[in-house]
Amino acid sequence: MDLLLTHAYFLAEDEHEQRIMKPYPTLGLLYLKAWLDRAGFAVDLFDATFARPHELHSRLSLRDASVLGIYVNLTTRGPALALIARAKEVGWTVVLGGPEPANHPEKYLAAGADVIVFGEGEQTMAELLPALSRSGAHLLHDVAGLAFCDEWGEVVTTPPRPKMRDLDALPWPDREAIDVPAYLDCWRTAHGRSSLNLITARGCPYRCRWCSHAVFGYHHARRSPEDVAAELAHLRERWAPDMVWYADDVFTISPRWLAAYADIVDRRGLVTPFECITRADRVDEGVAGNLARLGCDRVWLGSESGSQRVLDAMERGVTVAQIERSTRLLQARGIRVGLFVMWGYEGEQRADIEATIEHVARVAPDSALTTVAYPIENTPYHKAVADRVVPLAAWAEGSDRARAVRGRPKAPYYAAASRRLQRRQAWQRLRRERPKAWLPAAGLALGESLDRARMRWYGARAGGGEA
Repeated sequence: MDLLLTHAYFLAEDEHEQRIMKPYPTLGLLYLKAWLDRAGFAVDLFDATFARPHELHSRLSLRDASVLGIYVNLTTRGPALALIARAKEVGWTVVLGGPEPANHPEKYLAAGADVIVFGEGEQTMAELLPALSRSGAHLLHDVAGLAFCDEWGEVVTTPPRPKMRDLDALPWPDREAIDVPAYLDCWRTAHGRSSLNLITARGCPYRCRWCSHAVFGYHHARRSPEDVAAELAHLRERWAPDMVWYADDVFTISPRWLAAYADIVDRRGLVTPFECITRADRVDEGVAGNLARLGCDRVWLGSESGSQRVLDAMERGVTVAQIERSTRLLQARGIRVGLFVMWGYEGEQRADIEATIEHVARVAPDSALTTVAYPIENTPYHKAVADRVVPLAAWAEGSDRARAVRGRPKAPYYAAASRRLQRRQAWQRLRRERPKAWLPAAGLALGESLDRARMRWYGARAGGGEA
């Protein structure tokens, strides 16, 4: 065997996901395995999602290959570092890919990794494996898209590899390499219906200042509608999921592509319920209609803020009015809308939070998820606040999420803001559906008042109540 692929995500150790129970396979690894298999390499894959760390560590003891490839993302730093240490103990050459090592290459090399792969891994790994066999991990200067340490221990970064443009040249992800029924059963048990993921494109060309582009840069490439429809047909025939998740960064980025895809899916009888993410400025009457034709159940929109001043500071390229209009267009066609809301972006003040709460109440999405802005390495947002970033844990024990920004209120302030937003939503929904339910409405109003007072208190402790 030439290569063992794995990742460091273990559902059994993720308390948050255990409450949600919506796991999906890691498509990047499945694409990589399919590409390398087709190129003639012998590749095995250990899917850690439903395993325990000791099971993966035991698998490494078999040493039936010399190269271990690990996908690492923002949330798996700690388990990945433990996996690297175990692999080096038993003699593996360790290659890392994904957004996390691309943002921290020197630290991962210092932690024992032999090679970091930047960007898309298919073509790079097909060149890297023979180079490792010939020269070892210190003489890889001719392979584009890498970081490694040379014979003197100096970090070498080779020129970037051009991004792939013809995504139809990719074989479909090798889902046969994993236990797909385990994912389906997990979904079905928790939610009464099963789901699988697929992608129609790679990358995002937009330049939101807090978003990481560590893998694809600002390049965007899209598969043909025919190829995506053929994969959808295969998923339905092979595993019959009740719904699918289009995992693109911006699913409706091309209205023309979406219309062509809807025509093919409709003609072939492949309409399947699904969820996706998109931008408010990429939804109009035609897009909303084609999403409905495709069977869309819910669209997630990055609202982020109800303050246009904050949206402009983020360089989101959308307006509050566009978010409101796109929500109405989608809901009018029976498509549920979820909003992502972000607190604490640089320059946000109390008035901006109040505007966001009012905005979400006015838009009346079917759901809203909140987070607090965290500065991911190498993003414009991180560069703007780097001198005020305060780690909340040692680097090896945390992630880029475990960072505070000096001068910003602490977590309880934003927790109170999130509760206010949820209470206001519930109050609005109650007014529409049960206008005479005055007692529950009074309870929600009281709860929001208490959280407003908490925000004043926590904000004052941070210095004047400004976020």
